[in-house]
Amino acid sequence: MMSLESGDTMTINGHDHFPMQSVFKVPLAIAVLDQVDKGKLSLDQVIHITKKELLPFTWSPIREKYPEGTDMKLRELLTYTVSQSDNNGCDILFNLVGGTAYVEQYIHGLGIDSIAIKANEERMAQAWKVQYTNWSSPLAMLQLLKGIHTGKYLSKSSNEFLLKIMKETTTGPKRMRGMLPADAVVAHKTGSSDTKDGLTAATNDAGIVTLPDGSHVAIVVFVSDTK
Repeated sequence: MMSLESGDTMTINGHDHFPMQSVFKVPLAIAVLDQVDKGKLSLDQVIHITKKELLPFTWSPIREKYPEGTDMKLRELLTYTVSQSDNNGCDILFNLVGGTAYVEQYIHGLGIDSIAIKANEERMAQAWKVQYTNWSSPLAMLQLLKGIHTGKYLSKSSNEFLLKIMKETTTGPKRMRGMLPADAVVAHKTGSSDTKDGLTAATNDAGIVTLPDGSHVAIVVFVSDTK
């Protein structure tokens, strides 16, 4: 937990490595929007999504709505990926920017080293242990959230778009948002694993809360390997 005005920080196991699951879609979105800022991509460009890309074994509101594939603008694809945590949309975006290795390298280039992004959603679905290769320390994720809050990484328009789709998150309503008043402003991203043999690898939430007095707090909750 970090006060984004004073920088005061409190953590438990803040340096430990926790599997991110879908929280890694925030670093992915930053990398995509950086390419928008550089003119390599456009939020209004149309992305052709084929039926083959809409894998049947993973969470995907896009597949449920467009089972035969569709064309959609990049801004809509980002919204599905962050706000609704669409796993197929996530992997399409990874392919668009150059893969997990590119996104990891980009995030490290921002000065945030304690984040690893090794596997996309398709690979994570293939073997239980793979999800642990995508990890972050709570402190590293707090630093990333601080950079989003201050607009350090992206243009003003891209940063505002990122915060918008994080505020529109529909997953995990009883996590961070569920502990706050209904009118609280929360820009966040959840992450969830399956449960295998009674063990849940990840139950996560990370985001920025705007308090009634206008101040801001970044909160990262990573709960791993629980029965």
